[in-house]
Amino acid sequence: MKFEHSKNLIIQKSNSTNLQVLYEDNHLIVINKRSGDIVQGDKTGDAPLSEVVKEYLKKKYNKPGNVYLGVVHRLDRPTSGIVLFAKTSKALPRLNKLFAEGKAKKVYWAVVKNPPEQERGTLEHWLVRNPKQNKSYAYEKEVANSKKAILDYSIRKKLDSYSLLEINLKTGRHHQIRAQLAAVGCHIKGDLKYGAQRSNKNGGIHLHARSLALEHPVKKETILFEAAPPEDAIWNACL
Repeated sequence: MKFEHSKNLIIQKSNSTNLQVLYEDNHLIVINKRSGDIVQGDKTGDAPLSEVVKEYLKKKYNKPGNVYLGVVHRLDRPTSGIVLFAKTSKALPRLNKLFAEGKAKKVYWAVVKNPPEQERGTLEHWLVRNPKQNKSYAYEKEVANSKKAILDYSIRKKLDSYSLLEINLKTGRHHQIRAQLAAVGCHIKGDLKYGAQRSNKNGGIHLHARSLALEHPVKKETILFEAAPPEDAIWNACL
């Protein structure tokens, strides 16, 4: 799927080396997440991206009290790319509804070792989540406790050893892209959990939330956000 840039899209960069702000207005803030950052706090106790963004807003606007920030969606820790937060309690439920109804159009890029046989196509599986392993398993037919997972893919570029896939999610399941690609033998570079032979040096994987298009929760205009992938030799060769 191709998107047109909104004429109202504003690209911003924060002064912080740890935070890349792609867009900000009174109701939204959009971040290009680094691989390795967690969106919300977990049992590791590491500082989550949500708290980093709160601190950024607190300093930028010199707020004396607590900063409101609503987490709309998440990315896996080793994944990079677009994360959207709500800055107001008015925006949060509207954004949650857009995501729940599938009206937020998300496109991902994945670098895989073995490309699919077809240049483009659709993958359909039934996923079962294992919370203890923090992993999902893909099945070709419905099984107990499974949820249907659908994605469209196309091969954007072929390198000597890897291929770049563009992925359009039709459903939003736990580790969906990672599990579905692994199920068809297209392991994402660096993703040991789902069958890659080697990890990446930084512990991340070559899966990137490239773009997000949705209706602004207040202005009611369609806006598009795009995030550049991390700087490394493989990603650079894909561009």
